[in-house]
Amino acid sequence: MAGFSTGPDDGFPEGEPDGEAYARFQEGSRLLDSGNAHAAVVALERARELEPEKGSIREALARAYFRSQQVEAARLEFEKVLELDPVNDYAHFGLGMCLLRKGDRAAARGHLKIATIMRPEEEAYQDALRQASA
Repeated sequence: MAGFSTGPDDGFPEGEPDGEAYARFQEGSRLLDSGNAHAAVVALERARELEPEKGSIREALARAYFRSQQVEAARLEFEKVLELDPVNDYAHFGLGMCLLRKGDRAAARGHLKIATIMRPEEEAYQDALRQASA
């Protein structure tokens, strides 16, 4: 999935990371960025256990699930991210991609349209919307 990377706002207070949860989040993000989605899932699931309301952890875990072909688990995590932050364009994109992969084009289009409206310059969003609309 194009565009799945950790941004500068990881949801942890600057200068005061939450100990083990932050360490697991960093480890999982590093593993995900290096292409090791399965190992990233393990680290990020531990981080989620420690900080279940951190959207940044749940978004990274959703990406890891998606990349490791666990689409249903990814869908559930993206939905939780949207519960925590309804205006998270990337979570709309990710959820749309999960729904598209599962064959629900109509629901996918809805989330992909939202993501595209929120960030019209993001080509991955536009490409996914075109794919869901085909």
